[in-house]
Amino acid sequence: MIGETFEYAIKKDVRNNPIVREMDRDRHREMWRSAMLGVFLVTVLLFWAWQHFELLKHGYRLEEMQRDRAAELEVNRHLRLDIHTLRSPGRIERIATRQLHMVAPGPDDASVIERVLPASPPPRSAVALR
Repeated sequence: MIGETFEYAIKKDVRNNPIVREMDRDRHREMWRSAMLGVFLVTVLLFWAWQHFELLKHGYRLEEMQRDRAAELEVNRHLRLDIHTLRSPGRIERIATRQLHMVAPGPDDASVIERVLPASPPPRSAVALR
């Protein structure tokens, strides 16, 4: 029994240092091919995602610009309404009579200005030659 336990207790030290592994060129080439295919697919995926998100960003910007344009058109409409209100003859007359204390002209206050015709040009004059 002692011999059996002794046999199992021996550790064999196996050194594999002198063993040199030969590189499998086909497997190495296949690994590089797979890596390049993976890099290509990731690049295509990233390019597609970049285009997609740029399109979304431009869509949001377009929506925002349309909203801003609608708001500016509304402001423009209000300003045009204010201009027409301020230019109304009734409002101008009220301000003139109440605030500026002006009076409307009567029939005798009007004066007619006659149109003056311009004088005809003088006839051509002769220039003396020396």
